Amino acid sequence: GHGIAPILLGVTVLTSVAPGELPGGADPSAEAARLAVCGREWGLGGVVCSGYEAAGIKQRCGRDFICLTPGIRPAAPQGSGSGGDDQRRVMTPTEAVRAGSDYLVVGRPVTGAAGPDGPAEAARRILAEMRGA
Repeated sequence: GHGIAPILLGVTVLTSVAPGELPGGADPSAEAARLAVCGREWGLGGVVCSGYEAAGIKQRCGRDFICLTPGIRPAAPQGSGSGGDDQRRVMTPTEAVRAGSDYLVVGRPVTGAAGPDGPAEAARRILAEMRGA
């Protein structure tokens, strides 16, 4: 039988890139949208993009065009001082889902959670926050 076809995603602009860091001074959001439109024309199923670009990409490429968003950092609990590390254009899970992101990539907030149940609890909190969005 036929298996499920893979979904091919293109990478637009990394979430570790800040405005002013692209060659020629290109705006990260405009460049991500341009690359997404190209990807759609080339037959890709979606793109990896910052939450800041998701809404504009959905407008240009359609609601069915997938936006997978890394650089997700949960809202920091009071007094925790959750830093953004090397990620520059970060969003909370709620912000990213509301912006139009279909899938979120969450690394360090889960893998770096303290305690034996830390990672599982962190993942549950993020899922709950996504459902609430």
